[in-house]
Amino acid sequence: MKAWRDLVGLLASAPAEEARAIVAALGEAEARSLLADWGAWRHSGQGAPDGDWRVWVMLAGRGFGKTRAGAEWVADFARAHPGAAIALVAATPLEARRVMVEGRSGLLAVAGRREPVAWEPSLGRLTFFGGAQAQIFSGAHPDGLRGPEHHIAWCDELAKWERPAEAWTNLQLGLRCGARPRTLVTTTPRSLKALRAILGEEGVAVSGGPSRANPHQSPAGLAAMERMLGATRLGRQELGGELLAEAEGALWPRALIERCRAAGGGPHVRVVVGVDPPAGCDGDSCGIVACGLGADGIGYVLADLSAGGLSPEGWARKVAAAAEALGAHRVVAEANNGGRMVESVLRGAGAGLPVKLVHASEGKTARAEPVATLFESGRAKLAGCFPELEDEMAGFAYGGGYDGPGRSPDRADAMVWAMTELMLGPAQAEPRVRRL
Repeated sequence: MKAWRDLVGLLASAPAEEARAIVAALGEAEARSLLADWGAWRHSGQGAPDGDWRVWVMLAGRGFGKTRAGAEWVADFARAHPGAAIALVAATPLEARRVMVEGRSGLLAVAGRREPVAWEPSLGRLTFFGGAQAQIFSGAHPDGLRGPEHHIAWCDELAKWERPAEAWTNLQLGLRCGARPRTLVTTTPRSLKALRAILGEEGVAVSGGPSRANPHQSPAGLAAMERMLGATRLGRQELGGELLAEAEGALWPRALIERCRAAGGGPHVRVVVGVDPPAGCDGDSCGIVACGLGADGIGYVLADLSAGGLSPEGWARKVAAAAEALGAHRVVAEANNGGRMVESVLRGAGAGLPVKLVHASEGKTARAEPVATLFESGRAKLAGCFPELEDEMAGFAYGGGYDGPGRSPDRADAMVWAMTELMLGPAQAEPRVRRL
């Protein structure tokens, strides 16, 4: 009902005392009706997707409202299909009970607002008013899902299941009741092989978003979580709701990337700006990454200033500005695409800009392997969080190609050129870039 949605919006924006007064003025019957109207409270990411999907995967950050969305979806189905058989699958039976059934946003709270429900904890079974039954199962014990037949299933935090692939297979084989068996997966994303396999199946609809998408969260609590996790891998996963994939046998596994995060090691003995120019003028990105050698002998990634959609003069000016701002001793640019034109536009963008052209005689992965070894040995680190660069780094695999975002790892390639010059090339005493 639109009136209820308008009222919920008013309550969300009103001071606490004013909101309490508004609710008190409704009267008990209207207040209960408002509380039970899921359509009035849910935000856009919590509604079931349109279309003839078989599996709905909700990948979202903490506090997004995944549990409430799952419980409402199951309760709606149970009311519309008396006698239906429903599977509730969590990492353990205890988690299924604590979160999916008895939790603040679980089925007892959601379904019980509208009609009586019977919960039998000893049997792990919930019976709805119309006769539909929901049974608890565990992702750690796939054999428990072998045999039972269901109309729908709700799988919570699949990324935490001990044996996800086997449990998922047995669950799907048992979804053979009714005209349209369906599964909802609500989970905080993790780069799990089983989860990636599910996302690659036919008939899968994906929704979700960051923690901040839920307007009913505590602003103070959310701010505290964001301060704690920031733009780290864990923050992007747990709060941003991002599925951070990495290539099989990655040169830079996500765990290594996190381990290599450190302070900047300044002042820097030497600074190099690596440049991976775009192949043409069709809007491809220009990789621009600065690395510095600390007094401790460690190479640090200092800045990712990569940009797309620029003309040669545009990205050259950006490189020159970066070199000046960071006091760079040298700019290293790949010359395979454009050759001397690259040097010409770079020198034209900054008077006295020291430019070194390098030619790629090996593939990108082969060039990256020695630099990945620097990170593994602790001789190279990330002086901050560089999400887009890190996504590309995680896309490189030993002995393989690139399986990360975008057509080409422009940022990572620029970083490899800079680190190679800084840490693997001959040490040189060079003047810094200065603008007079």
